[in-house]
Amino acid sequence: MAITRIDSGPRMSRAVVHGDTVYLQGLTATNPSEDIKGQTRQVLARIEEALAQVGSNKSKLLSVNIWLSNIGHFAGMNEVWDAWVDKANAPARATVESKLARPEILVEMMCVAAK
Repeated sequence: MAITRIDSGPRMSRAVVHGDTVYLQGLTATNPSEDIKGQTRQVLARIEEALAQVGSNKSKLLSVNIWLSNIGHFAGMNEVWDAWVDKANAPARATVESKLARPEILVEMMCVAAK
């Protein structure tokens, strides 16, 4: 089965497609000066954009891993998530607190989806 790498570089690819499965890299906000709600909106928009690039969409999400720099952001992130997620096709999900790559980044998400 063919493997297609999207926006591949020496360290990682933005997305990898293997058969009918799409793996997205960990995505963060492009403008991390916003609060948790703003950063979450940005990340979710980036997920939609990346999925569209490979012919998928949020209704085909299989799993999402979410890292928060502070678990105190859980409610704010969930408020935005709940308004965005396809309720008829909610993915499996895990959310944990973790130190992220830069202190201004509050949330990172990594997804697996069907094509």
